[in-house]
Amino acid sequence: MGLRNFIEQLGKSGELTRITKPVSTEYELASIIEALGEKPVFFEKVQESSIPVVAGLVSSKDLIAKSLGIKKEQLLPKLSNAIEKPVSPQVVAKGECQEIVETNVDLTKLPIMRYTEKDGGKYIPSAISIVKDPELGRNMCFHRLMLLDKNHFAVRIVEARGTDTALKNAGGELDIAICIGNSTAVLLAAATSLPKGVDELGMANALEKTDLVKCKTVDLEVPSNCEIVLEGRITKEQTSEGPFLDLTGTADKVRQQPIIEIKCITHRQNPIYQTILAGRNEHKFLMGMPKEPTIFNEVNKVCECRDVYITPGGCSWLHAVVQIKKKNADDGKKAITAAFEGHKSLKHCVIVDEDINIYDPHDVEWAIATRFQADKNSVILSNQPGSSLDPSGDLSEGKKATTSKAGLDATVPFTATGKGFKKEEYRKVDLSKFL
Repeated sequence: MGLRNFIEQLGKSGELTRITKPVSTEYELASIIEALGEKPVFFEKVQESSIPVVAGLVSSKDLIAKSLGIKKEQLLPKLSNAIEKPVSPQVVAKGECQEIVETNVDLTKLPIMRYTEKDGGKYIPSAISIVKDPELGRNMCFHRLMLLDKNHFAVRIVEARGTDTALKNAGGELDIAICIGNSTAVLLAAATSLPKGVDELGMANALEKTDLVKCKTVDLEVPSNCEIVLEGRITKEQTSEGPFLDLTGTADKVRQQPIIEIKCITHRQNPIYQTILAGRNEHKFLMGMPKEPTIFNEVNKVCECRDVYITPGGCSWLHAVVQIKKKNADDGKKAITAAFEGHKSLKHCVIVDEDINIYDPHDVEWAIATRFQADKNSVILSNQPGSSLDPSGDLSEGKKATTSKAGLDATVPFTATGKGFKKEEYRKVDLSKFL
């Protein structure tokens, strides 16, 4: 469902906190969101803007599932199917996101926030960016945006990813549409790394119907029911960008990054500005959860995969636990190789059997303690493509990050007799008979 419908649903169910007192974009908004544990919150009055702010809408799997109208257990197969079978979205003549068109651009009227004292400036971390690669077609992803002035941002573009490739294919400059206030389907699709040339908006449309509308000043299409669209161009000019919090919760370094010039703003009547907290739950779920189905799909090519969990302790990006139904002696090691293929930035993975609760770190650790031998059941890979989010990797400027990787096969040995590999259960009793 769209952003507004979900906000309305959360209000009716009593899951939305409304803040009626004026709140500042300078640290206060972010601090209140964190103090509330990132639960859904709606700020009716913002001191520096006439636009209200909403946050916390994708801070748990339960909320994400509810926004898609499904149960939490259906998320993995739903995402997996949308990745495998995207559906081309329809372009419609009119969209709610263009009810108001402003060519006299003033980005300072938006409730763009400063989150921590280390921030290099005011940032938008919650917008999705849409560009069109002249060779590979449309691409949608997240880029953090640092406000420079009334019509310019500095944008963090990760090397060798979709927008970076598109920029190079286009000669260094590229039109861009930046959308703020999106459906959960659009957010999840934007956070998913699909093969080059596959349209993320097709994945969004497979999750739920996502119509598009053509932009007013650039040759791009955007979700018709998003709240705010910033139309502009990525230029060859660069400036210092950062620091800002990464997925790891630590402050990223300052880099020279491209400048975006915004030429037009379109938005709904009385738009709503959506934000997330960098390095916290919403950021983690949006980044990490879409990698679970890509790992799931790859592991299923080599053995029977039952479930995948990108763990919060691994920054919801670098660590995964994969549950398989083991049928062959080498299924565990095959699953390790497939997991790294399914998520290129994955650093460590643990493969476990069906009886292990992958969402319980104590159960996973028990499997490692009782079923894993380092000299027999580990896979160590050196000098592998890594993540720029990992400060321990090789992050040489201008090069793709590299790292070493480790996979642990913590499944029961295929030739085991079973002794010592299964937990004994106590008999169940009805306590009401004794208390």
